[in-house]
Amino acid sequence: MTGFPDLIPQIRAGAPQLRGRLLANPSLADLTWFRVGGPAQVLFTPADEEDLAHLLAGLDAGVPVTVIGLGSNLIVRDGGVPGVVIRLGGRAFGSVEIDGQSLRAGTAVPDMRLAKAAAEAGLDGLAFFRGIPGSVGGALRMNAGAHGGETTDVLVEARGIDRTGRLRTFGHAEMGFSYRHTSAPEDVIFTSALFRGRPGEREAIEAEMERVTAAREAAQPIRERTGGSTFKNPPGGKAWQLVDAAGCRGLTMGGAQVSEMHCNFLINRGGATAADIEGLGEEVRRRVRETSGVELHWEIKRIGVAA
Repeated sequence: MTGFPDLIPQIRAGAPQLRGRLLANPSLADLTWFRVGGPAQVLFTPADEEDLAHLLAGLDAGVPVTVIGLGSNLIVRDGGVPGVVIRLGGRAFGSVEIDGQSLRAGTAVPDMRLAKAAAEAGLDGLAFFRGIPGSVGGALRMNAGAHGGETTDVLVEARGIDRTGRLRTFGHAEMGFSYRHTSAPEDVIFTSALFRGRPGEREAIEAEMERVTAAREAAQPIRERTGGSTFKNPPGGKAWQLVDAAGCRGLTMGGAQVSEMHCNFLINRGGATAADIEGLGEEVRRRVRETSGVELHWEIKRIGVAA
């Protein structure tokens, strides 16, 4: 594929005061944990919240907007992503501020760094974030959880910019959290979140984080090119058990494989395409449906177009 038409002149015409970085047709593969996928038509890294709002307010309504974070729970398809891909970063979106029992974090903050900041401040209740390989933005969008905790347990409010460039704030109830889901509007790009912990002993919290880390390393292929948990757990069950029962442990397609270590993880063994990984996931879903009658649903987000 030779790339998408250059959208940057159109974007700058609509938002002439942009201060962030605009790139035409950069590869997104290196921004994902799977290390696969095509280019973004435009990749935008805003300077700050105001800069993001300026872009969105001036962008033609027909141009698609996609947000990516750390790329840990993501498949970028081989044909790339049309429109504008937004990736938050830098000090404006990457800091954690603590006030008493409250923590305000930018949505580019890695979940494990949020857990560490809470522990250093002697705030309990956020140690589970140590076991989530994404960022705060992803945690808000999918009510991320691990080891008995979920984002909904500690969130006070989330702040973001909608597709028209308007600043929005959502209280906990307005987020509409459920299992691996929020009902907040899809067009909102979260920029920061306010969390609340509870007083605790730093040493005990850090010990809990070490337990979470050890459990991850013992049970998950975290040193592989993977996207984390592939499928959501069905009601009353475990996705990995259904995948195993369907005979899919170790199953391969091209350069992609169902992990032998934890069969709710797909891995890139080297040389896999996005089509290999997604196709393998669909084959697993088919076999599980055939053997158990259960319809597994993707937890990994898939974006872009096929090659």
